[in-house]
Amino acid sequence: MKLPKIFSPIKIGNLEIKNRIAMAPMGTLGMVNQNGSLKSRVIDYYVERAKGGVGLIITGITLVEKKIVRMPRANVPLIFEGDLHSYAELAERVHYFGSKIFVQLSGGWGRVSRPQYLDVDGIPVSASPIPNVWDPNVTCRALDTEEVESIVKAFGDAAELVALSGCDGIELHGHEGYLIDQFMTEIWNRRDDKYGGPKLKDRLRFPTEIIYEIKRRLGRDFPICFRVGLKHMIKGLNRGALPEERFEEAGRDFKEGLELIKLLEDSGVDAFHVDKGCYDSWYWPHPPVYMKYGNMIDVAAEAKRVVKVPVIGVGRLDEAELAIRAVEEGIADIVAIGRGLLADPLWASKVREKQYHDITPCLGCQYGCMERLREKKPLSCSMNPACGREKTYGIKPAGLKKKILIIGGGIAGMEAARVATLRGHKVKLYEMTDKLGGHLSLIEILAFKYGVEKLLKYYMYQMKKLSVKIEYNKKVNEKVIRLENPDIILVATGSTSKLPEDVEFKENDGVMTSVDVLKDRYKVGKKVIIVGGGAIGCELALWLRYKGKDVTILEMLPAVLARKVQGANRQMLIDMLAINKVEIKLNAKTKEVTKKGVIYQNEKGEDQLIEGDTIVFATGLKPIDTLCKSLAKKYPHVYGLGDCVGGESIHDAIWSAYGVVREL
Repeated sequence: MKLPKIFSPIKIGNLEIKNRIAMAPMGTLGMVNQNGSLKSRVIDYYVERAKGGVGLIITGITLVEKKIVRMPRANVPLIFEGDLHSYAELAERVHYFGSKIFVQLSGGWGRVSRPQYLDVDGIPVSASPIPNVWDPNVTCRALDTEEVESIVKAFGDAAELVALSGCDGIELHGHEGYLIDQFMTEIWNRRDDKYGGPKLKDRLRFPTEIIYEIKRRLGRDFPICFRVGLKHMIKGLNRGALPEERFEEAGRDFKEGLELIKLLEDSGVDAFHVDKGCYDSWYWPHPPVYMKYGNMIDVAAEAKRVVKVPVIGVGRLDEAELAIRAVEEGIADIVAIGRGLLADPLWASKVREKQYHDITPCLGCQYGCMERLREKKPLSCSMNPACGREKTYGIKPAGLKKKILIIGGGIAGMEAARVATLRGHKVKLYEMTDKLGGHLSLIEILAFKYGVEKLLKYYMYQMKKLSVKIEYNKKVNEKVIRLENPDIILVATGSTSKLPEDVEFKENDGVMTSVDVLKDRYKVGKKVIIVGGGAIGCELALWLRYKGKDVTILEMLPAVLARKVQGANRQMLIDMLAINKVEIKLNAKTKEVTKKGVIYQNEKGEDQLIEGDTIVFATGLKPIDTLCKSLAKKYPHVYGLGDCVGGESIHDAIWSAYGVVREL
């Protein structure tokens, strides 16, 4: 069988890589020690992806020093001589599977540091005295010339350690508005010493000196890849631009981006890893569920026009056919898969065997990865709870095989059936409707949530592949339980919409819930009021706006999307609501529903009427837990999963099901 070009070897400098699939760098905060040394779980995490067939692994951000650029309180990898044995073990074990490994070296966060996480006085450093991205009231301290020179030397020291450890190369962390990028970009670099100036080549002195220092110490043959954003996609500080927007670029535009990589190639860079965006437009370098697959592959094609060295493309490339086509058509020389490899470390092997339906999809939710880092929890994945703890939390055969009855065919029920069957238990699943999926079968109609439909298809495929016995259109009662006589009962009966108890409902024929709307139970009018600005309410508002409705959101809190929505997803959805002219009223407490619309109390305590012909309550879901509670009183081994025990997301459904069943 002739393999596609994505599985052919390629060279970066003189280093040959067995295929054209790279693991994109992702932070490993929470999996390292306080001093920055690597824990064994980090090594296991990377080795699992090497076993899965990845050609090149690029580690997450690794600091070269922590005294000048300030060490965040969260544990961040820091390469130093005393920890070289862990990097040596990492290199050895990755090499056993034929993979190569680059260590991503970084000068740190600079203006994108969270002030509250910094040691000492909480003042970040940067190229110039500019506002911090998280708190614009905090002004960064500009690094002096001697400090920048010290950082350059630190890169050389770190590079020598990388080479000594046996790792194969370096990626310089020059994108997304981190410190190196701050020096390269005019909107952030206002220096008048040798590391600044109006000309691009002057602002590139910092990265070029780093490149020269590394090459001087290690020779021309030690490969350096440079991660860079060819376009920042910002309208100004903290103002990102959506894919469909027409705007004037305030950061780096394509013209300058292409000039930049040509200059860096002349300085000795052996490969470029290209993307778009920065922290001010966070949803570009960290594409959420609302971004299309391959959202940044176009910049790889642009880069290939102007440089001779290999170009790595990135950005939701975990859709197999898209990744294959990108390499086949010469759009990119290598494709980097990030969160797709968190969800499925065997992605490369499954693509090679054309087992596309068996690939565990990345949701783009960013809760198991990005949000856990913000919450100071170890890196993992909503779809793959074993991610980041491969040796301790995987699925193993059960010592004692049991008969398990699962009630409910939503995500929690199907995940429970999958894990239980893989462990060798005898499983039977009861679903009261004629199809699986639960709320997910409703959410997939939201066409702007790219990839949600893949999740339902994945679980349907797993049920078929594992030959899970499913009874449709059947409710479980005492008679069924006596007939089945299970050892374990898992209840995944889900949730239903809830209405607030403190709202007075008078005559209005247009009152419905979010579930009513998604199920198309009733006709939605032209002017819609949505009560509740959580994820369900905001996504519903956007969907109805796309259908031509006039939509207003009433949210009682000071901000929408206040809970359970990761930063990049939140930022992009808010921008999408704004550009589509969805009106949002904050600090608006709904008091009464009338024939004309909704009476709410504004932030001044005044009652106001907003007129509408359809009022949709997106005020959360309540567990359907009656069966679970009643069964728990009569049977010894009854466990609730997902929404029916208070879960609020797909993440909760998968993790609760996996967490219970792997222990049975």
